[in-house]
Amino acid sequence: MSLDKNEIEKKMKFTVENFLNELSGIRTGRASTKILDSLKVNSYGSDMPIDQLGTVSVQDSRLLTVQVWDKSQIQNVEKSIRESGLGLNPNVDGQLIRIPIPELNEERRTELTKIIGKYAEQARIAIRNIRREGMEQLKKLEKSGEISQDEHKRSSSEIQMLTDNKINDIDTAQEKKSEEVMQV
Repeated sequence: MSLDKNEIEKKMKFTVENFLNELSGIRTGRASTKILDSLKVNSYGSDMPIDQLGTVSVQDSRLLTVQVWDKSQIQNVEKSIRESGLGLNPNVDGQLIRIPIPELNEERRTELTKIIGKYAEQARIAIRNIRREGMEQLKKLEKSGEISQDEHKRSSSEIQMLTDNKINDIDTAQEKKSEEVMQV
C-alpha cells in the first residue's frame, strides 16, 4: 500500500469543480438553466439531476420551464425546486412547470451571499476531509515501516500545500460570486 498523491489531488480538484458548478447555479437576476444544474430530485428511489427527468429551458429573461417527461414525477420535481433554497416558486401547468425568476432585491442578494458562503464552507470541509484521509494514510504507512519519518513529513507538507491552494481557490471564487450578486 502506498499513498497516491495524484488521487488526493484529483479528489480535491473534483471538490472545487463541484463548488464552481454550484456557484454557476446561483442566479444574478437573469434566467439560466444553470440555476437548476445542482438540483437533485428524489425520483425512482434515488436522487437524480433534474435534467434527467425533463427538459429545462429558458423562455425569457425572467422565466424558466421544465417539461417533465413522466407525469408521476411532476410533484417530486416541483417539490425539489420549491425546497431548493434558491427562492423559486414553481407553477405546475400540466406536464410543464413554469418557474418565474423574481427580481433581486437587497434582502434576496444578502440571502444569496449566505447561500454562497454555505456552499463554500461545505467545499472547504470536503477538502479538509480529503486532507485528513491522506494524513491518516501517511501515519499508517510510517507505522508499518513502508515510509520513513522524513518521507512522512515531506508528503504531509505537500498535502497541506495542496489543501491550502484548493481552499484559496474556493475563497477566491466565493468572493468573486458574492461581489457579482451584490452588484447586479
